[in-house]
Amino acid sequence: MVALKSKLTNWIHERFDFSYVQQFASEKKVPHFKGSFWYYFGGVSLFLFIVQVVTGILLLMYYQPGAGTAFESVHFIISKVQFGWLIRSIHSWSANLMVLSVFIHMFSVYFSKAFRKPRELIWYSGFILLVLTFAFGFSGYLLPWNTLSYFATKVGTEITAVVPVVGKPIMHLLRAGDDVTTATLTRFFGLHVAIFPAIFAVILSIHLLLIQVQGISEPESWKEYPIEKKKFMPFFPNFVMRDVLLWLIVLNVLAILAVYFPWELGHKADPFVSAPVGIKPEWYFLFMYESLKYFPAKIWKVDGEVVGVLLFGFAGLLWFLVPFWDNRTPKGLRNRLINYLGILVVLFIITMTIVSVK
Repeated sequence: MVALKSKLTNWIHERFDFSYVQQFASEKKVPHFKGSFWYYFGGVSLFLFIVQVVTGILLLMYYQPGAGTAFESVHFIISKVQFGWLIRSIHSWSANLMVLSVFIHMFSVYFSKAFRKPRELIWYSGFILLVLTFAFGFSGYLLPWNTLSYFATKVGTEITAVVPVVGKPIMHLLRAGDDVTTATLTRFFGLHVAIFPAIFAVILSIHLLLIQVQGISEPESWKEYPIEKKKFMPFFPNFVMRDVLLWLIVLNVLAILAVYFPWELGHKADPFVSAPVGIKPEWYFLFMYESLKYFPAKIWKVDGEVVGVLLFGFAGLLWFLVPFWDNRTPKGLRNRLINYLGILVVLFIITMTIVSVK
């Protein structure tokens, strides 16, 4: 066995020179401090994306997009295909956990000021990945073509229509027409399994490349420490093994959720019936959905919903441009306003989500 392994290693080295990769992995160090645990949520997000890809490919072997086939094909998967119910449940739960993990990763980067110069591009690419994660969730939600997903998509696409000038064209582009039909389902299917994954893969590759080139961010407090007082952990095998261990824990959590709380299919969508009472979007859109309820019907002769959507868009733009308007952190100065603002955003999202669930 040892001789076979040695021959295989020599065969690979003769054809591919991995000496640079081996040297890079052996020399790469990761900052090790009290809050370094939050670094691992980037790896968890990556792992859950891989789970999404693998389970999505397996589901794609049986899924058939179309108003007359989508619901039936999903029902066939969960009732007839061996372990089909488990694969679908893992796919659905991993999608939700991925959104949660990306959220946690984004806020950990924000509070640790890891967006500061020269790491702006890492923040920008990460924000784009967050938006694409939302897009994955929104487009994939319709694919089972059940009652809940149909009307939730109808409500979600209607919200885009309130944006002045570009709102209605965007709604028509998403729906592939004036209403949610089988053309909408086909379009969402194409977006979910082809266009979004391709864009996501490119942005993710850039994101990971930037991290490898610039290294993992050191905490702000380390600027005052001499080099001998800073603690580092070898990337390989220490950091990698801890990352893999956390992946295994997440996989176990995912398996428990999928087995004990299998994702329900519900009833087939019927466009001719009334929308169910109390229909709501997925949990990661609830804070926006609930917030829009508190806007009055008219604000200075403008529809309150329009003002709310525009405010959320402006807030998202400001969040995206944090490295641009935060001019204190890059200079090594403390910026408590950034921390207070981040805490306020976290509390707002959690509060509005809880209120909407109740």
